[in-house]
Amino acid sequence: MFQAPPPVTQGATSYRIRIDSNRPTLYLYRGAHLVHMWGVALGKPETATPVGLWKVIDKQRGWGSGFGSRWIGLDVPWGTYGIHGTNAPASIGRFASHGCIRMHNEDVEALYDIVPIGTPVWIVGDPLAHIRRLEYGNAGADVRAVQVALQRLGYYRGPCVGRFDAATQFAVVYFQLAHHLAMDGVVDADDYRALGLGRPLGRAAK
Repeated sequence: MFQAPPPVTQGATSYRIRIDSNRPTLYLYRGAHLVHMWGVALGKPETATPVGLWKVIDKQRGWGSGFGSRWIGLDVPWGTYGIHGTNAPASIGRFASHGCIRMHNEDVEALYDIVPIGTPVWIVGDPLAHIRRLEYGNAGADVRAVQVALQRLGYYRGPCVGRFDAATQFAVVYFQLAHHLAMDGVVDADDYRALGLGRPLGRAAK
């Protein structure tokens, strides 16, 4: 049973892409109808594919060595991520990339010809599936989840863009002070627990 992506907003392309971060498959929809599905390679646990609702902002042919014949760039705010071809076809069907979505070259060429700039790309999953100790300079969907939690609790007023910057560190320290936690400006198991981010409770921070 497929879970359809969020509804298309007015003026948006009728095509949508859905990727489950736990299953290396890309689903292409037109409206509510599944048009095609392809096997892909997703990010390794330590370099996870970014969970979230993104959109296509760039399309290039021959984008660079190792990226296959096509590049479809996404608007992930904390790094350069995209859907692209590969010169390592054996990686398809595995969790083997640095966070991008790899496809066989013939598959990404077909997708490239179909989807326009602005196509929504919904990457489904748990941003805290692989818990790590967060500190200044880190970036990722897990950082954004912490920013959202701090913002909801009134400690953070900046943009939730997944970059652990000085404003995020200040918010973490302020939160730690208010909750009698070690004021070290890093997010570990005790901080996750206090923030109400329940997935890490039984896990050691890394």
